[in-house]
This record gives sequence, C-alpha cells and structure tokens, in this order.
Amino acid sequence: MNYPENYRYTKEHEWVSMDGDVGTVGITFHAQSELGDIVYVDMPTPGAAVTAGESLGSVESVKAVSEIYSPVSGEVVEANETLKDAPEKLNDDPHGEAWLVKIRLSDKSQIQDLMDASKYQAYIGE
Repeated sequence: MNYPENYRYTKEHEWVSMDGDVGTVGITFHAQSELGDIVYVDMPTPGAAVTAGESLGSVESVKAVSEIYSPVSGEVVEANETLKDAPEKLNDDPHGEAWLVKIRLSDKSQIQDLMDASKYQAYIGE
C-alpha cells in the first residue's frame, strides 16, 4: 500500500492533509484493514471543537468499535455525510473519498508533530 506523501499520520492510524488552515482527516488503509467490514461511522457535527489526541468519533466494524482520535486541534467545518449512508466506503477508499471531517486548525504547528508517510509505514511495519 502506498500512503500519500503529502499526508501526515498519527500512531492511532489517522491521517490529515492540509489545505491552507483546514485539515482533512481520515483513517488509514492500515486502520480499515485491521477493523474489517465497517458498518457505522460516528462523527462530530460542524461547529464542534476537537482537541489533538482526543476522540472525535468512532468507527464500528463487524469486529469492534474503534475510537477515532483527532490528529489536530480546532473546529470541525465539515463532516463527510456520504459515510452516514455508505460507511463501507471507508474500506474502499480510506485515503480519498472516505475522509471523515475537515478541521480548521487552531495551531498549524501541530502538523510538525505527526509522522510523514515513510515514518508511518516504518511504524506499521510495511
């Protein structure tokens, strides 16, 4: 699996890609493969404040419920409504169409604390 080079990754298997001061957040291919078939996604609503390292929602698979941890702090500006009706998209395209939320960062320097693609792949042993 190729992990996008321009994304940043967490040890909890979330990714964030930046566009100005807004970060798009999702779970990694590794995370969805560990979870198995995803059946439900719980996400915050726009306007919610999130804190780096704290839960912003959860993903439910046939195997387990797994917390999603925010890689950055800020305000949720958009949630991916598609996943409410089609949570299985997370299994199909976790680094693309199946992003979870967009967050306006309160501190863009937090990105520096996250792993780049090569460090993340070493971390998961790929």
